[in-house]
Amino acid sequence: MANSKLLKTLYQLVVNNFLAIVAVAFATAVLRRGWPFSVDGLAGWLHAQRPVHLVTAAILTAAVAKLWRARRPRDVYLVEYGCFRPRPCFRTPFATCREHVHLLPYLLADKESLGFAIRLLERSGLGEETCVPYSYHYLPPDSSLDAAREETELVIFSAIDDVFARSAVTPAEIDVIIVNCSIFTPMPVFVDMVVNRYKLRAGVQCLNLSGMGCGAGLVAIGLARNLLQVAPRGTHVLTVSTEILSAQYYVGSERAMLLPNCLFRMGAAATILTNSPERARFKLGRIVRTMTAARDADYRCIFQEEDESGLRGVRLSKDLTVTAGNALRRNIVAFGPLVLPASEQLLVALSLLKRKLLKRSGRKVRLYRPDFRTAFEHFCIHAGGRAVIDEVQRGLGLSDEDVEASRMTLHRFGNTSSSLVMYELAYAEAKGRMRKGDRVWMISFGAGFDCTCMALECVKPAADADGPWADCIHRYPVQLPDVAI
Repeated sequence: MANSKLLKTLYQLVVNNFLAIVAVAFATAVLRRGWPFSVDGLAGWLHAQRPVHLVTAAILTAAVAKLWRARRPRDVYLVEYGCFRPRPCFRTPFATCREHVHLLPYLLADKESLGFAIRLLERSGLGEETCVPYSYHYLPPDSSLDAAREETELVIFSAIDDVFARSAVTPAEIDVIIVNCSIFTPMPVFVDMVVNRYKLRAGVQCLNLSGMGCGAGLVAIGLARNLLQVAPRGTHVLTVSTEILSAQYYVGSERAMLLPNCLFRMGAAATILTNSPERARFKLGRIVRTMTAARDADYRCIFQEEDESGLRGVRLSKDLTVTAGNALRRNIVAFGPLVLPASEQLLVALSLLKRKLLKRSGRKVRLYRPDFRTAFEHFCIHAGGRAVIDEVQRGLGLSDEDVEASRMTLHRFGNTSSSLVMYELAYAEAKGRMRKGDRVWMISFGAGFDCTCMALECVKPAADADGPWADCIHRYPVQLPDVAI
């Protein structure tokens, strides 16, 4: 075993640095055999040139360098992020959930759906401290516009307050705002609420995204990156990701439409991004988004509609985990070559070549599964549910430690939709595991069907753990009970 690990390490060292080794060897050979000047000879040659020629060459070199830098996309950085931390009064322990389920008249009439909802809660991977808005504590739940606005202002403003408090950026420095929420879209929209609350300047650019589901958080960051790559240096973009539960509680008995009631919990996350490295905490790497909406099954996998009784809700397909796995595999085909080291890419290429050569003989060759732990130290997988985490872990060959942040976030906060991956990033930092230079892989899934992968590199770890995990990180990780699926 020790020899195997040593050989693998040596292989990775040689292959990943192959170009550097060749370049050094080539340069050494040239210097030893072909270098025509001595130091004195070079100084004499420069002295013999006319000053105007040397100045012209220097100016042209500087101009070419500046033109190259201008045409090259700017690097984009995450200055800071903040998450909504619910107060204990929003807690919904399982006892409360069971009591409410038994008191809802539309479920009492359907004993099978009632039992299904209870079993789903028990197997969901959620803990006793997940939170829902005030509107869910009423019987029946309050789905009014006022309740939705109240929840909106609570979670969004709390997340934005947190990100401003944790960074040195002021509201006056914000140039662009991007807010995403799938189902609830009031008028005026969320970005107008933010401008009004923080009295942002009249020239701020506003973008409001809706209908994209849990994947919209990384979509918003990808959009911000595209804007910042062509914006003047020092531009700041504020993104906010949330899902407002008060406006979408399903009051019917269709099983596939009861799932969101059981899994989703309140939450929001805000990020500040810029194209200036001065105050950066993370550097954005590659972002790849894959859409599979051309397939009818994927398009209807997460679908808002009315049931047979005319009650509106979101239907989650029983094939959701399979769809997510297929979308992730397609995404990795594009994302993998951009982030994997050469040693892993070579093994994948050799595996493909072996399959092609042995195809005619009828022999089945299993393709090599790349080890993404050679490219990333941390994994933030959208915890849409226990089964989603299991599927991604199995597909990527990750360990329990690799998916710990996802499982613990689902246990503590539930599925907070598009903001969830930022809670997972906060978990890794609160545990003190983030180091300068560490790389993070974020994976999100959304309606459509959509899969987005994003890479981050840590520039400066958090100075403290004063985030959403501040009051409970000492209790995690917890042992999750084994349940039959």
